[in-house]
Amino acid sequence: MNSKVTGRRNHIDRVLYRSYARGHELREFISARISPIGFSVLSILVLGMCLSISDVRSVIYQVLSMSFGLCIFSAIFAYARRARVEAVRLLPQYATVGKTFMYQVEVKNLSSKDLKMAWLVEMPPDARPDFHSFHGIREPGEENRNPFDRYFRYFRWKWLISRNVYFMPSKAQAPLRIGFGETQKFWMELHPVKRGTLSFVEMCVVLPDPMGLFQRCMRVTAPEESILVMPKRYLISGIHLNGGLGHHINGDNNTNRIGESGEFVGLRDYRPGDSMRQIHWKSWAKTGKPIVKELEDTSYKRYALVLDTLSSGKFDECFEEAVSVAASFACEIDTNDCLLDLMFMKGEAHRVTAGRNLERTERLLEVLASVTPEQESSLEQLAKLVRSHKEQLTCGIVILNGWDESKKKFCRLLDEIELSYLLVAVGRDTAPKGFSGHWLEFGHIERDLMKLTSLKFT
Repeated sequence: MNSKVTGRRNHIDRVLYRSYARGHELREFISARISPIGFSVLSILVLGMCLSISDVRSVIYQVLSMSFGLCIFSAIFAYARRARVEAVRLLPQYATVGKTFMYQVEVKNLSSKDLKMAWLVEMPPDARPDFHSFHGIREPGEENRNPFDRYFRYFRWKWLISRNVYFMPSKAQAPLRIGFGETQKFWMELHPVKRGTLSFVEMCVVLPDPMGLFQRCMRVTAPEESILVMPKRYLISGIHLNGGLGHHINGDNNTNRIGESGEFVGLRDYRPGDSMRQIHWKSWAKTGKPIVKELEDTSYKRYALVLDTLSSGKFDECFEEAVSVAASFACEIDTNDCLLDLMFMKGEAHRVTAGRNLERTERLLEVLASVTPEQESSLEQLAKLVRSHKEQLTCGIVILNGWDESKKKFCRLLDEIELSYLLVAVGRDTAPKGFSGHWLEFGHIERDLMKLTSLKFT
């Protein structure tokens, strides 16, 4: 019986998916070719047709005739317009979620006529989800909807569409006015709403009619390009991590050692492996044997930034906020004076280090921009990674996605390591009972992060 019900539900979902996907495609096609003014005129036309049936001599009939004439003229004019354009995007290296950025597009007119009264529009990638996502991923709070909505799942479809949107269609800041064979540059503005690799796959030239009712969209010949969108970041100030750079004479901690730039201590005999730059030539000339300068070895503190990537779903909003919080801490910590290890799960435990003579902080942000929710990984592997580097670490920041038994066990493993760490968790509602760290409530992350400004990490 259950298999029959499951099969029937699967068939219904396939029918609904096809209808919603085709309806979305048709709606996008129409909205790209009819302006808001055009929709208004068409609405007046339909209303006039309904009200003028009884009396063709009424004023409404005259309005109907005028609206119909405008629509026919505009549609024919817009359809008759042509353009052949190629373009190259001049993109920046990075963008950030929630922050508008500008970029230039180099446009060349390949038509046999001058191009006027046209707009360049960047079209977003197709936001339609695949069938498996539509069938298997529930909208948050879907169980509270009425039976009709749960059966047809239209609000689930809309929610999945919103999760797949990277940006809204973006129009150039100025209309195109390009002569035959000419090339010009135009500024465009884009507002990314999702982290990760943002692909630019389609650009169109919009050719409106003189009335502004209808417009023709013609695809621009442009190479597909992409840009990495960094996670959203929050302002964090006043977080003081324990320690800074220190000096050790003849220190053997090579992991944290950043060259020989400390204070002069004295002179000693040359030993194999000593740098030639440290030879004291005057002493060598006097004694007849190589003498080197002994300096303090400069070592830097090393911190761990541990991110919990376990999640219950593909579109986990709390997980996205946890990534943003991790990016905020990564930017706040000055890696010129320390080493920072980003540790996370992606199939297996990974560690990426930034600091002097190593990777820059931007490398950590690149990694955070591409992390995905994990559903099958174990936090025990992450704890083993932290344990294996415990001797090198000064302290750590642990960012959890929610709080449950697996997170409790993970914290107990960290306590056994005896590593000093700051515990931060992102979740909905208020902090659960038994949680002793810093709780960041979803929707109020920035407010709760401000409570950390007076905290000193010890």
